[in-house]
This record gives sequence, C-alpha cells and structure tokens, in this order.
Amino acid sequence: MKFIEIKLPAMGEGITDATITKWLVKEGDTVDIDTPIVEVATDKVDSEIPSPVEGKVAKRLLNEGDIPKVGQVLAVVEIEGEEQETDTPKEQPKEQPTSSSVEQSTTSQPVNEVTTNHIATHLKNGAFVPPLVRKIAQEEGLTQHQLESIKGSGIEGKLTKTDILSYLNSSNKVEVQLAESATPSTTLNPKAENGVEIIEMDRLRRLTANHMTLSKQTSAHVTSFIEVDMTNIVHWRERNKGKFEKQNGEKLTYTPFFFSAVVDAIKNYPILNSSVINDQIHIKKDLNLGMATALPNDNLIVPVIKNADRLNLAGLAFAVNDLARRARSFKLQPNEVQGGTFTITNLGAFDNLAGTPIINQPQVAILAVGSIKKRPVVIESPLGDTIGIRHITILSLSYDHRIIDGALGGAFLKQIATNLQTFAPSDL
Repeated sequence: MKFIEIKLPAMGEGITDATITKWLVKEGDTVDIDTPIVEVATDKVDSEIPSPVEGKVAKRLLNEGDIPKVGQVLAVVEIEGEEQETDTPKEQPKEQPTSSSVEQSTTSQPVNEVTTNHIATHLKNGAFVPPLVRKIAQEEGLTQHQLESIKGSGIEGKLTKTDILSYLNSSNKVEVQLAESATPSTTLNPKAENGVEIIEMDRLRRLTANHMTLSKQTSAHVTSFIEVDMTNIVHWRERNKGKFEKQNGEKLTYTPFFFSAVVDAIKNYPILNSSVINDQIHIKKDLNLGMATALPNDNLIVPVIKNADRLNLAGLAFAVNDLARRARSFKLQPNEVQGGTFTITNLGAFDNLAGTPIINQPQVAILAVGSIKKRPVVIESPLGDTIGIRHITILSLSYDHRIIDGALGGAFLKQIATNLQTFAPSDL
C-alpha cells in the first residue's frame, strides 16, 4: 500500500493558518478524487479540502478546532500501489488502522449510508453526492427523494454544497415538505424558551458582529449625505446596455458607474484610501475597492476588486458581476476577500433611500448608494428655474473623524457626485 499526505494548501496572500471546522470523512472511509475531506475556515471564507486521489482515509492527524499551518499534514489517504518511503507519513500513530481494521470499519458501516440517514452516495441518475452534502442533508432532515429533486452543478451533475444550501433557502424545500407531510427539521427551527425564539449565530455572522463592533470602538464615525442627479447616466445606460452586453458579454448595471466615480475621486483625495496605524496615516498606493455583497444565507461578505483604478467601465462591470456571482454561490477564493482599501455598499438593491454604513476596518471610509428614484426637482438655468422630473439617488459617506474632518469628507463626497453628474461619454 501507498500513503498520500493531504496538506493544508495556501489559502491566499497573508494567510498562514486555518481552523478545522468539520471533518467530512472518518478514518476508514473510502474517498474518490475530489471528494471533500475536511472543511477549514479563515477569517474571511470557508473552504473544503478535497482528496487528490482515490483510496481510504488511513488517519486524521488533527481534531476539529485545531489550527494547522499552511503545508501541515491534515490526513493520510491509503491507495493501491507499491509502498514508497517518501509517501509514508513521517510519524505513524499507534492507533493507525490496519487493513483488517479498515475492512471491519467499512463492513460495519457501509460507505453508502455512513452517518447520512440513508442518503445514498449517488443519485438515481448516477450523480455523486459528496459526504458534506450528505451530512447537511442529514442535519436538515432531507430525504433521498428531496435530494433527487436538486439539480447538481458539479462535474457530471455532482451535488455541491452550494446546490444544497441554495435548495434549503428556496421555497421548493417547503413545498416538497408539505407535499410529503414531513416534520420540519429541528435544525431549521429556532429553539423556543419561555415564548422566546433563540437562534444561534453561525460562524460568519459571529465574525461580522465582532468586526462591526470593533469598527465602532475603533473609529470615530461621521456620516455625510448628498443627492446626486443620475439622469444622464440613466439615459445613457438605457441607450447602450444592449450593445454593451453584446460587445462585452456582461450586463451593465449602475454599480460600475459608482465604482468609476469613486476611483476618480480618490485620485484627488488619496487620504480616503488609507489606514490609521497607531499615530500614523498609511496612504495606500493600490486602490482595491470592496463591494459589500449579501449572501443567500442572509450573511454579508465583501469581495475586493484589486487595482480598480486600472479598469475601464467594461472592466469594472465584468469584475463586479463576476465577484457578485461567485460570492452568492460561495465560490470565492480567500485572497478575493482581502486587501480592500475602500468599500462601497449598495442599499438601493433593497430599495432603500439611504443609510449610515459602518467602516470596514482598517479602512477609513465607506460609501453607501441609495436607490435611484424619479423626483420632481428644481432645475436652475440662466433663463430661470423650472421644475423637472429627474433620476435622483442619495449617497452617504461614513468616514473616520480621527483623520478626516467634515470639510474633507464633504469635499470628497461632492467630488463623487460631480463625477457622476458630469458623466457624458459618446454612445457605444
């Protein structure tokens, strides 16, 4: 037999370790190539570490909650082949299973039904159901029939974690449960004590809560507001969005316009692209824009467009759409949620007019964009004032008053508004 070490891979720039949150296999379990072995978490994202080979899990070297370093061995998989000393674990624990003990384990607990509430490893159409998906299905009280109704997005129709989480957040699950008269899973229902619902925060929600609290404790928050006439941009987009999509393969939303306006404003006010470290102001040369993105599970993540100042409108549109898609399908890489220097959050997606966002530390400012609404406004001209219907949005800028006074914050916000209102390129 031959042993293959499963190591913690590089998780992104600056990340040296990760926390083991869940083992997805047991010692003695049979795994295929790309079967998730273990789930690990950094400060930003959760990731699954897959098996690079087909074989049996000979040994799990760490426990849930342990924090291995990048390159550290997490598990050992036994595969067919001649034994090679370089592939054998350096330290063979005494309790490492022998071939007979592995056989006994797999015999007493068939792979097809390991801790999965009779959830099969394959659907009727032959698509593979990974251990993590089977575990989630068991925890959520799903039946094999319900899994059969989920369309897998993986290779050869394999069900992924994203597929089952999307299903759990859809109305289809409720409809199927009603049709089958199934009892709702206790995992899905919050605990009730003395007439009070108690819902445990998940890991990402706890991280967000701690990060937001830390930000309020760290920065002296001030928020300024400004109205922006978006009429020119609204009309230009309506004229050109079809041609833009044909030329660039991406839909043109309003978000890239706001990103472009912020990029140009930061060039005039670079201190807004900085961090406060002790008694020093560190102005960043790289301009990396974070975009706050709501996830299907009601959590929030902030993927980052690196070097946004090097992108034109089409480049920004592609980056915005790509990161948003992969964020909502839980496919972001760890390095894609790091290194932001300024953040933009779109409240208009929820038809909100304005808000007072919390600064994303260690940044010094964050811009919130409200919904674009038609309003009657006074239009000034040399010939006199008139009333007209214009497309108006409200921008709100929260900034760190330790280094940014109201005059500077207001001037920066006005520059963003001016950049948007003077947008007047030729048609595509």
